[in-house]
Amino acid sequence: MSKYWYLSAGKMKVFSLGLLILSVLAVNAHAQGILGTAGSFAVLGASTVTNTGATVLNGSLGVSPGSAITGFFGTVENDGPGIVVPPGSVQEGNAVAATAQTDATNGFNTLYGLRSSSLNLSGQDLGGLTLGAGVYSFATSAQLTGNLTLDFGGKSNQTIVIDIGSTLTTASGSSVSIVGAGTNDSVYWVVDSSATLGTTTSFEGNIISLASDSLNTGATDGCGSVIALTGAVTLQGNTISTGCNSTTTTTGLGPGTSVPEGGSTLLYLCSCLLPLGAMRAFRFQRSI
Repeated sequence: MSKYWYLSAGKMKVFSLGLLILSVLAVNAHAQGILGTAGSFAVLGASTVTNTGATVLNGSLGVSPGSAITGFFGTVENDGPGIVVPPGSVQEGNAVAATAQTDATNGFNTLYGLRSSSLNLSGQDLGGLTLGAGVYSFATSAQLTGNLTLDFGGKSNQTIVIDIGSTLTTASGSSVSIVGAGTNDSVYWVVDSSATLGTTTSFEGNIISLASDSLNTGATDGCGSVIALTGAVTLQGNTISTGCNSTTTTTGLGPGTSVPEGGSTLLYLCSCLLPLGAMRAFRFQRSI
């Protein structure tokens, strides 16, 4: 009997340590989400951010490790005509922008890792398609001509990820429409090279490009961040508003796999119940 309790105590030590670690991870995931601090940026560049025209950003504007932002009021250069709408802020080459870039890179790597369980759309134009919650991929480039519909089926906490092996290009006047959206739904475009939105494209979702992003005249992103991890973001009279950066987990209505974001029911339970379980485990170990 004493041997049995001795082994159980040892196991309980390992179990309790695991519970404590999981609880910390759960709370952190809930607080940060896939993009972490980068989710508050409407535009985040790596080398530079340049703008011509009356661009409006509903979210923060940043660059790192570069330090040059041109064509915006409120920057070091203060050379307009673009504006950052409060409470959005400007972060040029500082620690805030550097942290956001790190968070964005981590988010890119996490989302890119879902490619192996995605539905392959290679060779298809996104125009005319309707995609539900899930993960989709293109082996190389992706093109949008016309309208793409993203359908969340009237459910909340859903995520759509479109993983693109090289470039994303939209034709002039193209659009992305979101239908059946609930609360905390999210859209991510993971681009392994550069993204270019054509003139007057009406876009939706977070664009995370490994290289650069270019938005031609009048292109908009209605809910998302435009992020370049190593290159520049080039703007021309655009409107970008954050909002497609949910901190919840998709339940996987469509093809592909669930997206491991923070804030799901499981993580809420972990953050609340796991510390209690850990304390109980330690008490059990000490009493034997």
